[in-house]
Amino acid sequence: MIKRLADRSLSTRYGIFTEILYYDGRRESIAIVMGDVEDQDNVLCRVHSHCIGAHVFNSVECTCREEMQSAQEMIQAEGRGVIIWLDQEGKGNGHLALIKSIPFKKEHGQAKAYEMAGYKADARSYTPAAQILAELGVRSIVLLANSPKKADDLRTESVIVSKTKPL
Repeated sequence: MIKRLADRSLSTRYGIFTEILYYDGRRESIAIVMGDVEDQDNVLCRVHSHCIGAHVFNSVECTCREEMQSAQEMIQAEGRGVIIWLDQEGKGNGHLALIKSIPFKKEHGQAKAYEMAGYKADARSYTPAAQILAELGVRSIVLLANSPKKADDLRTESVIVSKTKPL
């Protein structure tokens, strides 16, 4: 079960969020929240996996940085929303899987590239995200994602996804 460890005010280029640190006994997860989301429906929500290449090294090989920026812009415009950052590099396979999948990525796409490198196409778990949304008291979300599969995965975790909005 997820446990809230700490929170603080976080000033960003897109306004002031509340940063909340969670721990599930294995990994830390972070939520940044803008506005009142408790007992609210249709809260804009981005569930974002760790991407060291884009966020630390400014890689242009993926769109993670741009997706995070778009999510923050949309939440700022709405005045409320949640971004959940999960420590799930390489679609949950880890950074080694990401590195080993690169030779296959251009020709086959990322999910197939992971499989060709000997990993799962997508090994992520959305249980922490579902638990964080429940702890925040969010009733339903508008998922900010380019993948309808992410909405399906969240629904299997009992998250009510009223619709998705592409980034």
